[in-house]
Amino acid sequence: MLSNLWLFATLAVCRCAAKILPPSQDSWYSQPADIGEYTPGELIRSRQVESKLQPLLPLGGDISVESVYQYLFRTTDSVGDPVAAATTLIIPHNSDPSKLLVFESAYDAANENCSPSYTLRPGSATGGLLGFLMPNSTISTEIIFLAAALNQGWWVMVTDYEGLEAQFIAGLQSAYATLDSVRVVLAEGRKVGLDINARYVLWGYSGGAFAGGLAAELQPFYAPELQFTGAALGGTIVNTTSVILSINEGIFSGLLFRGLYGLAKAYPNLTEWMNENMLRDKSEEFFKHATNCQILGIDGGFQNIFSYFVDGEMSIYEPVLTSVLGWSGQMGLRGTPTMPLFVYHAFGDEISPVEDIDQLVRKYCTNGATIEYHRNLVGEHVTEAITGAVNALEWVSDRLSGISVRNLGSCTTENILVTKIGPSTIPMLGIELFSLLGSALGE
Repeated sequence: MLSNLWLFATLAVCRCAAKILPPSQDSWYSQPADIGEYTPGELIRSRQVESKLQPLLPLGGDISVESVYQYLFRTTDSVGDPVAAATTLIIPHNSDPSKLLVFESAYDAANENCSPSYTLRPGSATGGLLGFLMPNSTISTEIIFLAAALNQGWWVMVTDYEGLEAQFIAGLQSAYATLDSVRVVLAEGRKVGLDINARYVLWGYSGGAFAGGLAAELQPFYAPELQFTGAALGGTIVNTTSVILSINEGIFSGLLFRGLYGLAKAYPNLTEWMNENMLRDKSEEFFKHATNCQILGIDGGFQNIFSYFVDGEMSIYEPVLTSVLGWSGQMGLRGTPTMPLFVYHAFGDEISPVEDIDQLVRKYCTNGATIEYHRNLVGEHVTEAITGAVNALEWVSDRLSGISVRNLGSCTTENILVTKIGPSTIPMLGIELFSLLGSALGE
């Protein structure tokens, strides 16, 4: 259904946006040879791109906004080396420059051509049948949440936090890039109208919550000057080893190929281990799944990731793999977030077990965190992304409006049931997300 909201008012006659170069072919993304001379968060180059975003489906129109800027900046990778990353700043028509949403896309891909700075743009393409039906297939469902935020007048930034090499699940890389992207947007955004005292809140779901949560852990040490007013984290990936054991041979098992490949690009010792232990006759198929863009890894569903390695099921216990997963793929090891957190998770989450987030919340709270935790007793990972968005958006809105949390310095945990939604939620969500919520709830 096409919305009658201003955000979707500008429609093209046909879906005929000119094709744009993917990052692997676009020299704008090239990392300078003297990257080490830049400071973390320093601008390398910028550009203004088309004032449109890719639509959810090829319905004939792109999402019109006031302007879109992209920034290439210096950050730090998982082994401490200086690298470049990109972020996209989106300014809506009804702009409120005092409010900035740091949106952590769950693009969950180990291919740089799946990065949101590319897939958000009209004319990008991911290929394949799903790429035709959902041409923005790494981020298309999240367009609805971006639209809801833009409809509030919020400025929105979306970062390629995996870096130029798409190091999926490399947690430190993702956290550093998130924090450095905020640094560059606060500096450069002011040149295009961002308020010098703008409030900024982080919001991410699933892989986006993993990146955002680790950024919240590292912020007091890596970027102490940043003053987030909060972070909303949903369906959080807490422990990648748990995820491997939970989704292997299931519908989402394609994510495992991407995760291992992304980590291997971050850690040379894991690359060496994979080269030595992957079955030669399975290598081509492995990398086909590892480099696909499609949502949630469904292209590689119902696969046994261990069947691609010589030691089979015992591979999970290999020292190299366990050390990398334990170091880079686990939350709760690097400190306690000082910014207020809103955490939401479905009790039946089949990707990230609820026990993992329960344990993480308890650990944070023991160390003095401020957390409002909603455990949804119905639903699972995908449905919670939709149904949990209502409370998440309201919480983010309050923080951006300067409303203080009620539980500063303490934690609250609430077991909730999804409640009925009504017309009063349309102003916050927009018709598209309202309709999607109704479908998810069977209304």
